[in-house]
Amino acid sequence: MEIILVPGLWLDGSSWKQVVPGLEAAGHSARPLTLPGMESKDVDRSRVTLRDHVDAVTREIDACHPDEKVVLVGHSAGCAIAHAAVDARPDRVARAVYVGGFPTGDGDALAAGFPAENGEVPLPAWSEFDAEDLADMDEAARAAFRERSVPSPERVTRDPQRLVDERRYDVPVTAVATEYTTGMLRDWIAEGAGPVREFTHIRDVDFVDLPTGHWPQLTRPDDLVRVILAAVES
Repeated sequence: MEIILVPGLWLDGSSWKQVVPGLEAAGHSARPLTLPGMESKDVDRSRVTLRDHVDAVTREIDACHPDEKVVLVGHSAGCAIAHAAVDARPDRVARAVYVGGFPTGDGDALAAGFPAENGEVPLPAWSEFDAEDLADMDEAARAAFRERSVPSPERVTRDPQRLVDERRYDVPVTAVATEYTTGMLRDWIAEGAGPVREFTHIRDVDFVDLPTGHWPQLTRPDDLVRVILAAVES
């Protein structure tokens, strides 16, 4: 199975480096993506749009074997990008796995709340995150994260999501709860909370708890591998 790995804000494809070996050892082909504008801290990302990121994922789907479906794994804001790629290629995706994030609905922004500077969104100070987000990340891990982080394009966080094909709701989803619990997520869905409203339309959703901070590919990579493999096998 081709497994496409879509990072969240401030991260490139190397953020999956502790996950890829486990997926490949199980016989799968892992494709960690570095999205446009995230190649280095020095590139000009001021004109990179949300559509550019979605198109990059769609191209990766198209590059896979045409007779085989793929699994899309998104992390954080990458869940919304993956969801838009599901919308663009619903017949090519066997399952989507959303890790620590939600499938943003049509017309909504992915992460408009983060401050932007000169067309990009830098990694905020750690004090801006909740303690639950930072679970299992000691000072050394936080320093390494900040060193490797790349500012995300502002328009990726602000542009409205555009979804057009309701067949996206036929693609099964595994929702992986990290700094929150699946019980909390189910409550938000039942309450009709805006950020999770897409879940109310998806016909097949599995809920999985992976208690850690917001970045399980860094803090609990082996457990994340097991979750992804279970999703693939299902």
